[in-house]
Amino acid sequence: MIGFAATVARRIGLLVALLAVVFVVVDLLPGNAARAVLGRDASTERIAAKEHELGLDRPLPARFREWFSGVVTGDFGTTARGQSVNDLLADKFPQTLLLASIALLVTVTVALLLGLWWAARPTGRAARVFQPGSAFVIAVPEFVIATLLVLVFSLWLGWLPAVTFTDRSGYPAGAEMLILPVLALAIPQVGWNLRVVRGAVTDAAAAPHVESAVLNGLPERTVLLRHILPFAWPTIAMSFATSVGTLFGGALVVETIFNYPGMGAMIAGSVSDRDTALVAAVVAVTGTTIMGVLLVADTIRAWSNRGRP
Repeated sequence: MIGFAATVARRIGLLVALLAVVFVVVDLLPGNAARAVLGRDASTERIAAKEHELGLDRPLPARFREWFSGVVTGDFGTTARGQSVNDLLADKFPQTLLLASIALLVTVTVALLLGLWWAARPTGRAARVFQPGSAFVIAVPEFVIATLLVLVFSLWLGWLPAVTFTDRSGYPAGAEMLILPVLALAIPQVGWNLRVVRGAVTDAAAAPHVESAVLNGLPERTVLLRHILPFAWPTIAMSFATSVGTLFGGALVVETIFNYPGMGAMIAGSVSDRDTALVAAVVAVTGTTIMGVLLVADTIRAWSNRGRP
């Protein structure tokens, strides 16, 4: 219990440190939010007044402390253009969460099935495809995969839309508009987790107790479910949890390519406006989500390790 609490405290500390770094990095960018909002033709007096209104004339540590104290109470403040950050997050974050969640579901399902198949037939025809294929998709960035998917399935075949249109709810107007963005996110993660699943299962299958179970004549399914997977799960769960962060990061790029109504365009605009509060709010929300998933993986690993001989 103490170890778990220490892990939670360490992850929270890392998140706070990351938010502080975001404040510093955005502050170091050329220009500031006042100039970005008012434009190049604004007078010096107007810019100075806007800087005072936004608190840009105050020391950076004081601005971060004030912003973070609001975050603790659930108030992310306002953007440089006067919009509520909470309202923007409530409008855009569920869309990105939907996209990343579906991509994670596809990743987990496909990587588990193909990884188990590869581990069961390490020298078969599938292995000769999975070995180079997984390495290739891992090396290719999401935006390249997204571009190739649009080229093949939208421009050449005409099967799927290349851009996303929304209905009155703000969500994609049809499920078919999610297919290409989900694939662009999931394909690299399937390649990575496929190799992790195969490696974890292969290592667990080499343990002495598995050999004893096989020699005792237990069915293959029983050996897999009771003697291999429980020992492979900690590694697999942590790999899937790590993929959550990559999926959120990739979603911000993929959303821009497919005109998806998530946080991608919002974060791009906030960086352009040098809007520190909005950039940090996006990092805080996604970072907290990722931290929660990692803690679940830590719990699974701790629970699994209790049963090890």
